[in-house]
Amino acid sequence: MTDREDLTARMLAAGRELSTAAVMFHTALAARQGLSATEEKALDLLDRLGPLTARQLAAHASLAPASVTGLVDRLERKGFARRVPNPADKRSVLVETVPDRLTGLAPLFDHYVASLTELVTRYNDIELAAIVDFLTEAAARQRDATRLLKDDGETFAPDSR
Repeated sequence: MTDREDLTARMLAAGRELSTAAVMFHTALAARQGLSATEEKALDLLDRLGPLTARQLAAHASLAPASVTGLVDRLERKGFARRVPNPADKRSVLVETVPDRLTGLAPLFDHYVASLTELVTRYNDIELAAIVDFLTEAAARQRDATRLLKDDGETFAPDSR
């Protein structure tokens, strides 16, 4: 195995480890607030992107539109989101967060964000720019892979022979 192949294999393994750690962190974080991981990530999308229609939320979350209706219902019941009239289209509604409820989530990130802020000091600006580029591109590719899984499940079906 060449040095490049070894480094690539280590990078892929580290990516898997990061993915698992992220899922477990967000599952634990969500549970602290009585949410599922999907509910917590939907709130993250709404917080970052602003109010969205259910269809837009479904597209950003790679969920079926029918699933989003139940998701929004649960978030409303738990007091984390609400439906409001869409000023751009009176026939539709937007889903928005309830800011007071999100403030309860923010302190749960404090230790992790502080730890990452300290980690960043290890890298110079060129290295940090490369890390940002890699993470941004990796996220885009993972979204594409998710769409492929959802759009054409048979492509990824196990061989039934």
